Amino acid sequence: MMDSIKIHDLYFRPYLSAADIRKRVEAMGHELNAVYADKKPVFLGVLNGAFVFAADLLRACPFECELSFIKLSSYSGTASTGDVVTRIGLEADLAGRHVVLVEDIIDSGLTMHRFLPELQALKPASVAIAALLVKPEAMEYQIRVDFRGFDIPQKFVVGYGLDYDGLGRNLEDIYEVS
Repeated sequence: MMDSIKIHDLYFRPYLSAADIRKRVEAMGHELNAVYADKKPVFLGVLNGAFVFAADLLRACPFECELSFIKLSSYSGTASTGDVVTRIGLEADLAGRHVVLVEDIIDSGLTMHRFLPELQALKPASVAIAALLVKPEAMEYQIRVDFRGFDIPQKFVVGYGLDYDGLGRNLEDIYEVS
């Protein structure tokens, strides 16, 4: 893990190591196994940020499952815009299926608050949320996160799929703004 990094105009320092992330994602796979081992769920990754987490989480799940992606966006720079835009829609038929939404980070809860009614309209058997990072202090909407990686304070973070204006997703560790 590097001591500090610069992305665009901001400096970041180490926050979560790749080893700590890997250990927690593996534990989440065991938690998911206890619920979904016999259900063949559809994991629905929210692009772009959750692509790394979704890949690792699926590898940690020893049961049959499928993966699809959607692209929802509410961020610009380091802050939420307040608007949620669907950039890539869902192609899989979710009627009667168990769905696990895979999110990189939930802070205000706006994205899930706006998307969950759309998803429920597709009549899935169940919907659960698996989020790598959750910011409980930032929650403005009551969103039930069923499988949590880490609760974090209100910090802006990059790495492991999370970005700052497009950069930093490729970092294996997670860094916080200095």
